Amino acid sequence: MENPLFHEEDPFAPVRYSYQVDEVLCRRRTKHQDVLVFRNAYLGKVLVLDGVVQLTEWDEYYYHEMLAQVPMHAHPRPKDVLIIGGGDGGTLREVLKHDVVERAVLVELDAGVIEASS
Repeated sequence: MENPLFHEEDPFAPVRYSYQVDEVLCRRRTKHQDVLVFRNAYLGKVLVLDGVVQLTEWDEYYYHEMLAQVPMHAHPRPKDVLIIGGGDGGTLREVLKHDVVERAVLVELDAGVIEASS
């Protein structure tokens, strides 16, 4: 039997993306949104919120590296760091690579994202 496809409608362009779903790892409706995590043979784990792909295991590093490393290097001494959103943990991972960080706080509206990303 062929694996099902996940279809994403781009909210900003008349484009549709399709992803092969090899295994559904998590599917739930939280108080705030629909959360889906599935495995794709090429992309690895894929995080989808409200039908829109947020990141994939294959390319999340590039996203989080730029999101965290640029401001971390621009600040003279980023000892206290606040991350708003980022329940998948990638930005926190990048921030904690800096020995100068004494405290990092992650605030995520939806605990379901953190649970699904664990």
